[in-house]
Amino acid sequence: MSIICCMLSEPDEIRKMTHTPCLDTILFDLDGTLADTAPDLARTLNLLLVERNKPELPFEDIRPHVSNGAAALITLGFDMNSDVPAFAPLRQRFLDLYTENLCQRTTLFPGMDELLDQIDRQSMHWGVITNKPARFTEPLLKALGIAQRAACIISGDTTSKRKPDPEPMYLACKKIGVQPENCLYVGDARRDIDAGLNAGMQTLVANFGYISNQDDPGDWQAHGIIDTPLAIIDWLQQYNRNQLAKSGS
Repeated sequence: MSIICCMLSEPDEIRKMTHTPCLDTILFDLDGTLADTAPDLARTLNLLLVERNKPELPFEDIRPHVSNGAAALITLGFDMNSDVPAFAPLRQRFLDLYTENLCQRTTLFPGMDELLDQIDRQSMHWGVITNKPARFTEPLLKALGIAQRAACIISGDTTSKRKPDPEPMYLACKKIGVQPENCLYVGDARRDIDAGLNAGMQTLVANFGYISNQDDPGDWQAHGIIDTPLAIIDWLQQYNRNQLAKSGS
């Protein structure tokens, strides 16, 4: 018998027995959590900078901003706010270039593939909730070979509101057929944690993601912080042990 919620092979029976929710669904942010997309996004920004006769930026300077999307990268590269007329055309050109370079150097984070295999073997659910538009999310997950394995894929334009609003989280639960209280959401930005908390989920900070020196994940009120994808399993096992212990007390 596995310690992930007593094999999680019968989560409904466990919940009926304990009246305390075990976690049987793991939902991931995409950029900086599930996949290391920074190399392609940084390359795209530098292609645009060179195209506009500006010097390239070091990868180390770009990486912490990747989770904040195209607008943040344009602001970084061109020192320009979104209210400047030239901003929107630059952002559109960035997106066009990114379409051409979507999965050249992007990979799953080390250990993530093994984590997904473990989740699948336990007959648990996993899915993706990202603010990345569907035009990029779905082709990228297909290129990584994991789109068909995901129980749900919720992109930034799937719902009328994006993270940190809980609407995408609720839709993911509806698609999978689970309750938020049985879900763990993992992300590398404060809006990820806020979205999970707003939906009533357990939350973990992916400390291996795109977190800047100005960020303090300890202030995000997440339920935990993990340094590697496989550490999620250890955290999940301990959480479900505690839940089962509470139910027996």
